[in-house]
Amino acid sequence: FGYEQNHFEMAKSIGEMVLFPAVRKTASDTLVVAPGTSCRHHINQNTARKVWHPAEILYQALNA
Repeated sequence: FGYEQNHFEMAKSIGEMVLFPAVRKTASDTLVVAPGTSCRHHINQNTARKVWHPAEILYQALNA
């Protein structure tokens, strides 16, 4: 949805309502996790934070 040209600004505006500010307020060592590809990209692009897929976190936990 958010990657379609005519929805991009709307998706960004929605993210700025709560999600992006909340992510920006978290400590830099807090893991930000989202299962959706577009969700991860939007969060990363708008907050400059690394966003993990849940499977990546599980993989790290199993191989620690």
